[in-house]
Amino acid sequence: MAGPKTTQATLRRTLTFRDLVVYGLLFIAPMAPVGVFGTLDAKSHGAVALVYLVATVAMAFTAYSYAQMVRVAPRAGSVFTYARVGLGEGPGFIAGWMAMLDYLLIPAVAYLFSGIAMEELVPSVDRWVWTAIAVVVTTGLNLWGVRAAALVGFLVLAMEIAVLLVFVAAALVELAAHGAQRDWLSPLTGQSGFTMSAVFGAVSVAVLSYLGFDAIASFAEETLDDGDGKGGKGSEGGKGGTTRKGGKGGGAGAPAVVGGAPAGKGSGWRSAAGPARVSRAVLTCLAVAGFLFIVQTYLAALLSPTSSSELAADPAAQGGAFYAAVDSSVGTWLHDLVAVSKAIGAAFAALAGQAAAGRLLFAMARDRRLPGVVAKVNAHSGVPRRALLSAAVVTLVAAVWAARRDDGLDRLVSVVDVGALTAFALLHASVIGWFWVRKRAEVPSVLRHVLVPLVGMGIVIAVIVEASSTAQLIGAIWLGVGFVVLAAQWRGRAAGGTGGAGSTGGTSGTTGPSSGPGAGAR
Repeated sequence: MAGPKTTQATLRRTLTFRDLVVYGLLFIAPMAPVGVFGTLDAKSHGAVALVYLVATVAMAFTAYSYAQMVRVAPRAGSVFTYARVGLGEGPGFIAGWMAMLDYLLIPAVAYLFSGIAMEELVPSVDRWVWTAIAVVVTTGLNLWGVRAAALVGFLVLAMEIAVLLVFVAAALVELAAHGAQRDWLSPLTGQSGFTMSAVFGAVSVAVLSYLGFDAIASFAEETLDDGDGKGGKGSEGGKGGTTRKGGKGGGAGAPAVVGGAPAGKGSGWRSAAGPARVSRAVLTCLAVAGFLFIVQTYLAALLSPTSSSELAADPAAQGGAFYAAVDSSVGTWLHDLVAVSKAIGAAFAALAGQAAAGRLLFAMARDRRLPGVVAKVNAHSGVPRRALLSAAVVTLVAAVWAARRDDGLDRLVSVVDVGALTAFALLHASVIGWFWVRKRAEVPSVLRHVLVPLVGMGIVIAVIVEASSTAQLIGAIWLGVGFVVLAAQWRGRAAGGTGGAGSTGGTSGTTGPSSGPGAGAR
């Protein structure tokens, strides 16, 4: 039974397909492998391009699950929202809680990368100063509005891709003139001592380069729909609830849609362009990033004057292996160009990450899982300013703290992957829960709704197992704290008589394992 009508904060729809892809590629960063090239080359015994090929295929399973669930629940919150509707309130909160490690700390890592690069170019200014400046500038852009930030981000992304193309062209000229330092197939087949187990071990590090493509899903509520403002095809279908086959505007075979999903008159939910646009953007972003990663690591491996075994024996040389390959073959001018691109690109990767983190905090606050004061949307800019500022403060503190420590980067990197990967595992479980267990599709598919997410979940768990013991420990502690917070919320709701953990309140339309007063339609 629907509860009383309430006013719920909503985000303004302004983003196009191009904007979504720009945000995803900005967060990932087209030249993300530059910093980890040496590490991956050493771990995989020279098969660094193969590592990224396998990692792209592995992450494709996660991208496919995102594409499935964004059509079901096209709302801000990403995996938090998907786990809520697919598994229930408890798993949804845990998914959002674990994703916070990723969304709040990956921008801090990116800001630190920017500070380190700027310190290399201007050594007289400490890296923590550059880091703080990057946080302030990009936060200002995010507060200005999502459309303005996307426009500036597009220009930065164009610059990064231009620099990458310069590298590719220079590398091809060098290889044509002087030949390769290694066998032409070695980046795909490896050098001496090659094993597939070594490749999979390196994949556990390489997947960190892809973290960020999933942030696209957090902008689902801000993506333009073809019927926006027209009241026709694809217009908003009420304030929430669930649209299913046989209902008004429902089409044959349409899956249930949660939380104000588009349902145009006389057309099925599948005719709505917004969720489909987000799904295409997620898959496109992963495919483009994977191609760029494979190409640049293949060329860098051929140019590298140092073998993978030599890099393995000298860990200190691994961080600068990409730059060493460029210096020895092309020249220092390209080294400096890549460094400038990394400095600017990393800051704007953090911009996209901070924006996604703000949407996650906004969604969790709107659904009463974080303080409600964060669930406010600025009337002028149409962005969740308080959520963005909250994310910015956490990111600023973490980034500056890490910038002032010699081991700060290692400590940050060690924790972000486990949070994201645990959330990915719950995402895959949500697909199975929604489509197969809860039977919320006309004809659930064993392949698309069971086998694909199971394989994706297996890959994610395998990567978590390969993660460092420090990352596993911190992830386990953060998970334990999340369970404590969840238990406290359940006790508080029970004492307050709000209908239990399954109550969502208002008009969000999502439902947990049980329903109570104010719960959305099931």
